[in-house]
Amino acid sequence: MQQQKGDWHMALSIKPEHPDITEQMWVDIDQIIADHRNTPGAVITVLRMSQDVVGYLPLEMIDYISYGLNLPRSSVYGVASFYSLFSFVPKGRHVIKICMGTACYVKGIKEVMDRISYTFKVAEGETSEDRRFSLESVRCLGACGLAPVIVIGHDTLGDVKSDKIIDILENYQ
Repeated sequence: MQQQKGDWHMALSIKPEHPDITEQMWVDIDQIIADHRNTPGAVITVLRMSQDVVGYLPLEMIDYISYGLNLPRSSVYGVASFYSLFSFVPKGRHVIKICMGTACYVKGIKEVMDRISYTFKVAEGETSEDRRFSLESVRCLGACGLAPVIVIGHDTLGDVKSDKIIDILENYQ
């Protein structure tokens, strides 16, 4: 069934209930959809911008976006599940990427990861219960001369030691 022009905005006035999405977030998502609705191939942009608003892509938001863009749910979900940029689970306020490349591993990155996991009760690939941190391992960050290396959000930190990592992370609330 093809939507009529203008019908999408009226239909989207009823927002799905989701505990992680505030009314202001829905307003922001509506604006993102409106700005890109008539742009062919905009699904990646809309998903990325919407994920930036909420922090991840709940399935209710995928449905909402697909309706707003007048695309099949399976197409939008297919794009979101294909690219590693997108997440269907909540991420922490601070995503910690741990380099597991050879140089970092040899210089003790495993001990750094273990210390983070133990102190903040977060396993690799998961998010802490308070959503403060998400912990991810990556194959290589391309900064071998700084090994061992981690990235916290947009901050790249080199020569990270297990006995200093907790003090470093206390700066990220």
